[in-house]
Amino acid sequence: MNYLYALLDAECRLAVAALGLDPEMGVLHMDTINRDSLACDLMEAIRPDVDAYVLDRILKQPLKRNWFFEERNGNCRLMADLASQLAETISTWARLVAPLAEWTVKEIASTTKIRRATPATRLTQNHKRETRGGDPFVTSNNSVSLQNVCNDCGTPIINANEKCRVCSVEESKRRLKAVATEGRVVSRSANAQVKRSTTQIANQVEIREWSPSDQPSWLTAEFYAENIQPQISSLSCSSITTRLAVSRGYAGEIRQGRVPHPRHWMALAKLIGL
Repeated sequence: MNYLYALLDAECRLAVAALGLDPEMGVLHMDTINRDSLACDLMEAIRPDVDAYVLDRILKQPLKRNWFFEERNGNCRLMADLASQLAETISTWARLVAPLAEWTVKEIASTTKIRRATPATRLTQNHKRETRGGDPFVTSNNSVSLQNVCNDCGTPIINANEKCRVCSVEESKRRLKAVATEGRVVSRSANAQVKRSTTQIANQVEIREWSPSDQPSWLTAEFYAENIQPQISSLSCSSITTRLAVSRGYAGEIRQGRVPHPRHWMALAKLIGL
């Protein structure tokens, strides 16, 4: 962040000097030896943009160890690789400073008793733009675009994903393993065993209470195999689960060809429109 502030300070000095002001004569900052107080005044308005850029960069791009060098006294220095990347943002800070510096000149000029022409806009060229009928200089789209990189390995990514293809596969494996482990623990809990026992008891009761005489005479095993089973694969598991009041896994097995208990045949026949 200090390196970016140094770049911003340099652009503020250049902008103030280009417009004919003395960088050392500040308004908000007290005049001090070896400090350009007016440049520091301009910096205060741009600091939030620098801070936002640094925060966005940290969130999107992991920092690399070889970007920094720690001296014996504990000071941390930037290596050339990172410094060159940050230096590429200097044009953005220049565009943000330009209209602010010209506004400062205009406000200072308005306080003088001597009437002069409107201060020149050497940085934004707004006077020329207005004369030619062009749009004024804007800074709304001057945010620094960051290259999207993998959060784990730092590999550049073209799309908006957080991880590259290799790291995404490894992350998926890790999550799948964690979910499988959690699922096994839950399935073996006392609560899960009680639910399975209750379901099995209810199924046995339904089987005992069901009578083949309740089934229509035409709904035979042959009719089911020839007319119903071939069309079940077109049904969704959720529709079978809802209609038969069975588990989703059992519904999937029925779609794949498993023959359910005959008490379910009529419901399946209605489900396919027979």
